[in-house]
Amino acid sequence: MNIAVAPVAPLSSDAVLAFLLQAGVLLAVAVVLGRLAQRMGLPAIVGELGTGVLLGPSVLGALGVWDGPNTEQLHLLDAAGLFGVLLLVGCSGTELDLRMVRKRGGVAAKISIGGLLIPLALGVSAGFVIPLSLLSDGADRTVVALFLGVAMCVSAIPVIAKTLLDMNLLHRTVGQLTLTASVIDDIFGWMMLSVVSAMATTGLRTGTVVGSVVTIVAVVLVAAFVVRPLARVALRRGPVLGTTVVIIILGAAGTQALDIEAVFGAFVCGVVIASVLPNPEALAPLRKVVLTVLAPLFFALAGLRMDLTALADVKVAAVAASILILAVVGKFLGAGLGALASGLTRWEALACAAGMNARGVIEVIVAMAGLRLGVLNSAAYTSIVLVAIVTSLMAPPVLRMAMKRVEHTAEEQLRLNWPPAQGTQDGPAPHKEEKTEIS
Repeated sequence: MNIAVAPVAPLSSDAVLAFLLQAGVLLAVAVVLGRLAQRMGLPAIVGELGTGVLLGPSVLGALGVWDGPNTEQLHLLDAAGLFGVLLLVGCSGTELDLRMVRKRGGVAAKISIGGLLIPLALGVSAGFVIPLSLLSDGADRTVVALFLGVAMCVSAIPVIAKTLLDMNLLHRTVGQLTLTASVIDDIFGWMMLSVVSAMATTGLRTGTVVGSVVTIVAVVLVAAFVVRPLARVALRRGPVLGTTVVIIILGAAGTQALDIEAVFGAFVCGVVIASVLPNPEALAPLRKVVLTVLAPLFFALAGLRMDLTALADVKVAAVAASILILAVVGKFLGAGLGALASGLTRWEALACAAGMNARGVIEVIVAMAGLRLGVLNSAAYTSIVLVAIVTSLMAPPVLRMAMKRVEHTAEEQLRLNWPPAQGTQDGPAPHKEEKTEIS
């Protein structure tokens, strides 16, 4: 049987050339500025986002030098960036230490609940007060408010892990509690993002919310009882890197098909891989490529969509400042109170709150999702990405100040001296060193 297929015109040579030049320039500048930021003691994401700010409407666009890529070129760059962010989120999932979550989950849950509920409440409240025209024209007020709440309550596991490792705090009890609480925050954040995204796509209805929650639960169950055993067999019999990428991408495709954010599927599959992979070090080459090539390109594209000239408008600047203040106050107050309720000292509570306040990578991904779904406009997107940058910069100095007043314990010293190649429930897992490069 012959099936006639209409011929599809390939990309023109000019379009291919433009894509290659733009991707190459974005990546080159992102790598340089990211490394420069690290040399200055800042997260690499600051320099990578700065690439888009420099080359986008905020600087070159405002000077009339370059108007940015056209629609066709931007779609090509977005496709490359999407592939990168899915692998980045999947790799973040593979960094999850399930043993630590099981061991310290109870105490960390108290910290996490405070760090979730108060910022979520402040974000939702702000969404109902701030003029909708400054957030997104035509969007449903409730959806915008819920999305703003999600953006404020997330934490960034990669940024937090890197900060703790750089400051030699991951072996400290405060460091482990902060990281575990952030894991709980992020899992909740991905689920909430999926629910709100479904609401933005299909409309605000009770059936939509209930259906999204049921679908998310079903995804988790399928991942645990179907994908996990299949992944165990595939990873042990096939090439680890290729199989890992396939699992993450197909998992993302599966949740996208269910009208749930693709990043949620990528994260869940990353966690599944972490739970069955015999040798976590086997993923080191993949992490290296993702962190040094694909992630910088994605963040450069994210910065390209920022328009800092919008902050010249007093109303927009006031909204941006309000969102930043509420995000910081909410996380410090919520996580701090949760830590105090768990029996930590006030300085330990401050350190936990400072670590969990870092939004970094996750905040940018959430903001990109909001922009793509039409929940956020350019000004609101810029405001939320600014939260990611500022909160990531705040973490190291506040952590340093607080931890100077927290004494070492015998358990922490034992954990510090534990041989890295023999990670156990009381020691770091072998692959955790890779976190030093995630930003």
